Amino acid sequence: MISPDQYEKLGSFYLGREYDLEAKQIQDDLVLYDSKDLVTHGVVLGMTGSGKTGLCLALLEEAAIDGIPVIAIDPKGDIGNALLTFPNLSPEEFRPWINEDEARRKNQSMDDYAASQAAMWKKGLGEWGQDASRIQKLRETVDMTIYTPGSSAGLQVSILSSLDCPPDAVIDDAEAFADRIESTVSSLLGLLGIEADPVQSPEHILLSNIAAHAWKNGQNISLANLVRQIQNPPIRKIGVVDVESFMPEVKRAALAMKLNNLIASPGFSSWLEGEPLDIQRMYYTKEGKPRVTIFCIAHLSDTERMFFVSLLLNQLLGWMRSQQGTTSLRAMFYMDEIFGYLPPTAMPPSKKPLMLLLKQARAFGIGLLLATQNPADLDYKALANIGTWWLGRLQTERDKMRVLEGLEGAANTAGGKFDRAAMERTLAGLGNRIFLMNNVHEDHPVSFHVRWVLAYLGGPLSRSQIKQLMDPIRPPKNEAAAEDDGFAPPGANSSAAERNTVRPRLPENATALFQPTDEDGERITYVPAILRSAVVNFDDAKRKITGKSSITLVNVIDIEKQKVLWDKFVDIPKDVDLSKFDSEPVANAAFADLPGP
Repeated sequence: MISPDQYEKLGSFYLGREYDLEAKQIQDDLVLYDSKDLVTHGVVLGMTGSGKTGLCLALLEEAAIDGIPVIAIDPKGDIGNALLTFPNLSPEEFRPWINEDEARRKNQSMDDYAASQAAMWKKGLGEWGQDASRIQKLRETVDMTIYTPGSSAGLQVSILSSLDCPPDAVIDDAEAFADRIESTVSSLLGLLGIEADPVQSPEHILLSNIAAHAWKNGQNISLANLVRQIQNPPIRKIGVVDVESFMPEVKRAALAMKLNNLIASPGFSSWLEGEPLDIQRMYYTKEGKPRVTIFCIAHLSDTERMFFVSLLLNQLLGWMRSQQGTTSLRAMFYMDEIFGYLPPTAMPPSKKPLMLLLKQARAFGIGLLLATQNPADLDYKALANIGTWWLGRLQTERDKMRVLEGLEGAANTAGGKFDRAAMERTLAGLGNRIFLMNNVHEDHPVSFHVRWVLAYLGGPLSRSQIKQLMDPIRPPKNEAAAEDDGFAPPGANSSAAERNTVRPRLPENATALFQPTDEDGERITYVPAILRSAVVNFDDAKRKITGKSSITLVNVIDIEKQKVLWDKFVDIPKDVDLSKFDSEPVANAAFADLPGP
């Protein structure tokens, strides 16, 4: 009989019980994993049906009970099951989440099947020394949330902040800064359907220079601003070549149009709505409560997945570098399927940030947990930095050989011994929910049977199920902003979140004048207007009146209606000398849009 006193210890993850592979029996000894060992990261490898998802959920549950925040990327929809925890273990709690097809196959009504699932879960938990009180403790300790980027099924997350200026720690590190730019630009171009070589592609090099210029000057980048900057770059040269020679205006216009079409597409607006992609907010609520934040990306296309994952990894890197070092487990980052994100030869936008995290995150107490059912297609040189390997049943001999190579590399990195023949025999004997844990911090590998998880494993969650889970905690839509009357004087201060710092290009016969100001440029937004100035001479011999009068008016431009508002104007005082107007804007000022031609 297992007592909670045996496993409920801070810093100790209860994963299961030891398993005798020869006798095919579960042993009495509990498998308790030291949470600080996860600082050197972990990888879970196993084919479909091996119990990989159950083991990963067990690790997430243990972290949550200890108050360790988790960010999880869920490419298949399985990890959302972590929210299906029922503190009463009643049939009524299970009923909305059971599989109708399963009930039909078992020739049971929905109510009967729900009752059988509730009874099975209660019995299963009891056999592993757990009960409903542990479920309640889990629910009280952490806040669990599902986000669906690009969809309104779960909570929405905005990618706008992902293009913000990175922390000083990133900018001051030349290699980290270059990697951040390369990954961000590559993922954005991938979303546009452009496969670009960072060294050869003019599109990649142009966007990289625009990003570097903005970030080095402490400026954020918005997608709308980026469209303008592609057309009218804020830099004059790329390397030693002028911008026009490097990439002619017609080609820049084509690239800008591609990005503009993406922004204007109806489906893309959902990427810009919701909470900002702020890692601190994803790890903790504003009250400081730890969170288990799940990003479900099952509904996205491959290019959209790569785009989002790369942005998230870069945000995590930036947040990590702003933290103080620690040897204990501060936070977890879990990715349920890394196939395609860490390949052995190719260099997708996700690979560099993942490799950097594997090398550097341990110093900041961030443990990575990576999982895949495709172990043959991984960069095992990168995985050599991982300290704990959980190995389940593997499908092919090729998979086994690749895993053995990876284990040997990890052992060499840690300076330990590796018995390849014994490991090969062990791998051949693994079955469902039976795993081998190879931890470089322990003397020898351990085979074990995974414990019963607290969450109900009902299969991948559908969009409607995610919506059902998130609707009770979904924040209300922001009230529409007050309608603008279309009038704003030139040089008006702006508190808008998005600042376009690129000076618009005027027609060749137009002259730009800027209202003088002593304000700091960060507080200024120049608004377009038409200035009309005239001097009227009059001479009335009959009335013996001779003289002249000057008048200067400023007419506001309605950007949305694309017209000049002749009936709305600012009357400039007569004593204002137009020659005293500035011919150049103040530094760091922003600019409102100009109407199209």
